[in-house]
Amino acid sequence: MRVLIVDDEPSIRKTTRIAVETAGYAAAEAANGLRALKSLDEETFDAVFLDLKLGTDDGLEVLAKLLKAQPSLAVVMFTAYANIATAVEAMRRGAFDFIPKPFTPDQIRGVLAKIEKTRVLETRVRSLESELAREAPPTDLESAEPATRRALEIAFKAAETPANILILGPSGTGKSVLARELHRRSAQRDAAFITVSCPSLSRELLESELFGHVKGSFTGAVADAMGKVAAADGGTLFLDEIGELPLEIQPKLLRLLQEREYERVGESRPRHANVRVIAATNRDLAAEVKAGRFREDLYYRLNVITVVLPGLHERPGDLARMAESYRKFFSARLGKKITAFSPAVSTAFAGYRWPGNLRELRNVIERATILAGGDTLELCDLPEEFGAKPDLNIAVGARVTLDELEAEHLRRVLAICRNLDDAARTLGIDPATLYRKRQKLGLI
Repeated sequence: MRVLIVDDEPSIRKTTRIAVETAGYAAAEAANGLRALKSLDEETFDAVFLDLKLGTDDGLEVLAKLLKAQPSLAVVMFTAYANIATAVEAMRRGAFDFIPKPFTPDQIRGVLAKIEKTRVLETRVRSLESELAREAPPTDLESAEPATRRALEIAFKAAETPANILILGPSGTGKSVLARELHRRSAQRDAAFITVSCPSLSRELLESELFGHVKGSFTGAVADAMGKVAAADGGTLFLDEIGELPLEIQPKLLRLLQEREYERVGESRPRHANVRVIAATNRDLAAEVKAGRFREDLYYRLNVITVVLPGLHERPGDLARMAESYRKFFSARLGKKITAFSPAVSTAFAGYRWPGNLRELRNVIERATILAGGDTLELCDLPEEFGAKPDLNIAVGARVTLDELEAEHLRRVLAICRNLDDAARTLGIDPATLYRKRQKLGLI
């Protein structure tokens, strides 16, 4: 790392420089804010040690200018006028850390080690994000359909505000993708985006996952857990499939939305969290309210801004573009040179209802790319429901065997579900049974 030392006292600069260089880092010096900014123009630095009382300069003002010039800079403030208020203000304005004078060489080396560790972690995160981007198709949040385009415009306008957002739409329409994009466009973009899948756990475990618990509050609670709400503090909490949130937990979520307060399981002390909530569901929440399965007051708290994502069959103007995007992505990822869809495939796509929406489109094109023998995706590369075997009419009441009917039902459920656990819940069986059935019917 390269470190810039900014202090109006030559002796402090010299002492700090010796500590920096003996730790194995390169160091440069500046006696005032103007010279520090000039140094940033001339060279790239990883860290800055900045004096709070810098002659006639205000160190906090210099801090703001340094971070504006190089936002990724780790700035460590030090001063003989150390107090908690000053430390808090410096950190609030973006300082990495705060060291009071007089300091020791070990303190300098300690904070440099912390900066380097943070840099390594940031590099790993960027690497993982890049890897994930290569593993996932590009996000497509555009539309040629007026209704969808209008829904996205509303969502993006609301993203810049702290308002709660409710995303409605069938499974597989990209609700979680949109939620993540709304976070990216929000004032909370630099904080955490935390997802909670409401149907994934029992009521007791879901409450603990959301709000956390204290040690001994229930069987298996061997240590304190902070919960997803605390993890999302200052950022975005995404509640996926909120229509399946148990009634017993709904008042606690309402309290969080209204008062920014919650309690961990097994604890009576209220805690505070400033979270922006985005919720999504494929259920009709208004109907759930009428049926008594969803609290009306919670519904209105969530329903500040509603965005409805239509199914893929309602977006014919977008189908060809999205299919083409998936074709390019999976061709590159799988090392195939697939250049086009055959006319028969394009016709089959246009006439299909797409019950699994974008998720199904992605799965179908990935499968077809794997099976393709040439440079064009053909009808025979698609699942049977697209007409690859037109003589086999598999439907309830058709002249087919139970195994054929079960296999077709499993194929369609697997196409529209997020994962095997979701498919097992939809079918009303456990994952192990689903695995055996897939094996028996040749679906693995």
